[in-house]
Amino acid sequence: MTQTFTYTRIPYMVAFAEKAEFKDTYAGPMDMVALEAHLLKPEGRTSDTVIVFMHPVGGGAYLPMVSALAKAGHHVIYCNSRYRGADAPLIMEKVVADLGACIRDAKERLGYDKVVLAGWSGGGSLSLYYQAEAEDPQVTHTPAGDPYDLTAKQLIPADGIMLLAAHVSRAVTLTEWMDPSVLDENDPSQRDLSLDIYNPACPDQPTYSDAFVARFRAAQIARNRKITAWVQDKLAGFRDAGAHTEEFGFIVHRTMCDVRWLDPTQDPNDRKPGWCYLGDPRMVNNGPVALARFNTLRGWMSQWSYDHSRANGLTAAPRISAPALVIGNSADDACTPSHTQRLYQAFAHDNKTLREVTGANHYYFGQQDKLAEAVGHCCDWLEAQQLAG
Repeated sequence: MTQTFTYTRIPYMVAFAEKAEFKDTYAGPMDMVALEAHLLKPEGRTSDTVIVFMHPVGGGAYLPMVSALAKAGHHVIYCNSRYRGADAPLIMEKVVADLGACIRDAKERLGYDKVVLAGWSGGGSLSLYYQAEAEDPQVTHTPAGDPYDLTAKQLIPADGIMLLAAHVSRAVTLTEWMDPSVLDENDPSQRDLSLDIYNPACPDQPTYSDAFVARFRAAQIARNRKITAWVQDKLAGFRDAGAHTEEFGFIVHRTMCDVRWLDPTQDPNDRKPGWCYLGDPRMVNNGPVALARFNTLRGWMSQWSYDHSRANGLTAAPRISAPALVIGNSADDACTPSHTQRLYQAFAHDNKTLREVTGANHYYFGQQDKLAEAVGHCCDWLEAQQLAG
């Protein structure tokens, strides 16, 4: 029987100086970044290894997996990025710096010798982007063209990566969920009804034909590129006018529209048909919590642009030498199997392990047995990699 530990949750803060031309987070000193973090320490269990979670927009410190790993005897940090709860202005390059500050603090102040990145959901591509830049630093500017030199950050490479119910990137995920029927970004009621899968009169209904899906996917990519071109033109116009730090906020409508939600034969798994991780996708499609609803120009380029965002697990993973564990959930209604497979296959090295938890949903809510199985996979892998502490 696996031992269960009681743990202590210790809130703390990671703060560091960073000079900025303008402020893209709310309040606080102009040139100071403050990250809210939680350290979960199992009682009576010392360790030289810590598992670090970070999600671009944060908010997961109380997710089941975080506390379950601590109960299994592992030291765990959940650290929020500077954009916790507000991703409209989010710059992925700055989130990489935030993760780097957390890891450096864990090693230099808290005294951990080894760090394992735990990339949960959207934290997966972040963890991969971080590790790629730590092992093989390349980035000196954001996708919007602003200077932000990750090569000068001296990012500390992690000793291993666990990708848990992860998707390949925010940009790819958004594009796969964008409603391709939208013709006018300023008036989303103007739509190509032949691509509106939520319209009962849509000529194609589940099960969708290969030809329809190909047309649907191409239109999604075209929409993302159309928005990106508009963003680039807007930024160029500001810069041509000498307004180099000018920003602009905008809304992207209808961003929870995927043939997978209505047709379970698309990227099949055990998920509930007609459903997504946020509920009824027809309602979420234009609701306030769907991906990329509220945006800024620079935020769009860094995290949502299909062609320009660098926080892409598929391009980052081949640059990484650290061992990797990839876990997919067979009833996941957010990160479907193709994402799990693409991430696993993207690693160029052979020290990688793939596991699936049959019947598990995205969060393991109400599924203690599935959660325990996933944690067991993590524990076995950490032990095999001599990263169990």
